[in-house]
Amino acid sequence: MPLLGKSKEELRQLCVDLGEPAYRGDQIYHALYAEKRYAIAEMSNLPAAFRETLGREATLRLPAIKRRFSSQDGSVRYLFELAEGARSASVEAVYMPSEGRKTICISTQAGCAVDCRFCLTAQLGLIRNLTAGEIIGQVLVTLTEAEKSNTDAPTQAKNEKQQTNVVLMGQGEPLLNFENVMEALRILLDPEGVGLSPKHVTLSTSGIVPGIERLALEPVRPKLAISLNASNDEQRDKLMPINKKYPLKKLLDACRAYPLRNWEHLTFEYVMLGGINDTPEDARRVVRLLAPLRRVKVNLIPWNPGELPYQESTEQNIETFRRILNEKGVPAFVRYSRGRDVMAACGQLALKEVSNTPLQVLG
Repeated sequence: MPLLGKSKEELRQLCVDLGEPAYRGDQIYHALYAEKRYAIAEMSNLPAAFRETLGREATLRLPAIKRRFSSQDGSVRYLFELAEGARSASVEAVYMPSEGRKTICISTQAGCAVDCRFCLTAQLGLIRNLTAGEIIGQVLVTLTEAEKSNTDAPTQAKNEKQQTNVVLMGQGEPLLNFENVMEALRILLDPEGVGLSPKHVTLSTSGIVPGIERLALEPVRPKLAISLNASNDEQRDKLMPINKKYPLKKLLDACRAYPLRNWEHLTFEYVMLGGINDTPEDARRVVRLLAPLRRVKVNLIPWNPGELPYQESTEQNIETFRRILNEKGVPAFVRYSRGRDVMAACGQLALKEVSNTPLQVLG
């Protein structure tokens, strides 16, 4: 039985099944997620005899780093090799450090089935869903790597408490792997688990309406971001085929009903594609689409180049688009992606090898 990704209740039951008191499950949970002890033998809060038993009956396996790709801007793209039973798969996560905080972009599926036309990940298709442990493992490994790289930093920098942000924006559509994603998030957001703040964890969806409705009912949940990327249905049908199943009216109705906490905005992501969705008319249509919603903001994301037939918007078009939204009362911000030079940016995660030779998909 794999330990990583198991809730406190599941670990308590495991201990009972092994003839131990249930509270031993609490101790495993604390050692694994709070103390970040990734070997059963290192869980010193457990009796030595039980550690031996647990080592025979359970496994503790983190995602294995297959490759690291370091960007000039300090970001690192990790290629992880996953092995859940006989179902091996490769996925990616991206570490983005900045002053006072660090952001980790993680995957929730190997590949993706949504098929957004401007996204390289879509070229992979869906390989499989990730387990809760595989989702959490990307965060834990990346944090451990960051701590290692910080060992030579000045003492003052080491002592500063850095905010940790996690965004579920890597490979896959999180709401099409709902159960595993929520199991992982409950542990990531548990103060007695990994201990991340809901204010600093964001789930991005292409607009899976039933998933948005389910997420709204969750007592513990991250912030929500919606990939809009178009100003009308005709445009969105071409860019995001999922729109044919969940067109803008259904999507925006779900957004209008979504319960926002008093500190929360609903974020809309808009990838700027030159000559396709970046005109002033598009901006005005976006304003009208979002007008019925409360507390929204828009992140304008310049398209990141890849082997797809699109082009970047000009800086002038992006600035005009942003200004129109802001003047009409819709807060809009330009978000330039990190790690473009190592294929780590938004829409570029497709298991690409980076070298001086043409990019190739890893086998």
